[in-house]
Amino acid sequence: MSEQPTRLLERSGVVALAKPSGLATQAPPGFPSAESWLRSQLPAGAYLGVPHRLDRAVSGVLLMATTPRAARQLSRQFERREVTKTYVAIVAAGPGIQLAPGAVLEWRDRIAKRPDLAEACIVGPEDPAGKEAVTGARMLGEVTPGRWLVELAPLTGRMHQLRVQAAARGMPVVGDTLYGGPALEGGPAETRQQPIALHALAIRFRDPDAAGEIVVTAALPPHWPAAAAALLPIV
Repeated sequence: MSEQPTRLLERSGVVALAKPSGLATQAPPGFPSAESWLRSQLPAGAYLGVPHRLDRAVSGVLLMATTPRAARQLSRQFERREVTKTYVAIVAAGPGIQLAPGAVLEWRDRIAKRPDLAEACIVGPEDPAGKEAVTGARMLGEVTPGRWLVELAPLTGRMHQLRVQAAARGMPVVGDTLYGGPALEGGPAETRQQPIALHALAIRFRDPDAAGEIVVTAALPPHWPAAAAALLPIV
């Protein structure tokens, strides 16, 4: 049985969950998901919208809506890129990759879904399937030799965007064997429940019913190293 989500915030028709890795945001009936878990906590027939998603392997803050107004407002904010998302990842720096604490980079690529596969890739400007993917990256520090904590701020929301962009730069996410990352110690290399070291740390959005912004943060999963927690950015 997968670990269950926990509620972080309920306000103005928005429910923020801490989604564990290994649990899908949505799934067919009969399969566990964050959506089905929250629906089971609501009165029968209650509205539930899903304007935000996280990959199954990713942990962290996930937003859902319990009113149509909140769902519309959040969807509009995501579409207009008005939501600020902050992720952290532990990446494995490959041979020859030179990193420095505090270094700030912009990752700009075109990403396309691979036909008939649940994965994505970087493509050239001539590929009509490619869509612009932009991410701000900041090197926070070395967690263990060769493994770095990186703050990632995606400005777009493409399939597997952060995972693909990190891997393309010789620093795949630890545990992300799909994109060349090293397997997590003590766990199977490839299962649908296998976590990866990518965490949605915080999300900032406008309150659907009132003036002002809401910031929600989710603590790192307990299996992450203590050295990572000591390097977390202020959000």
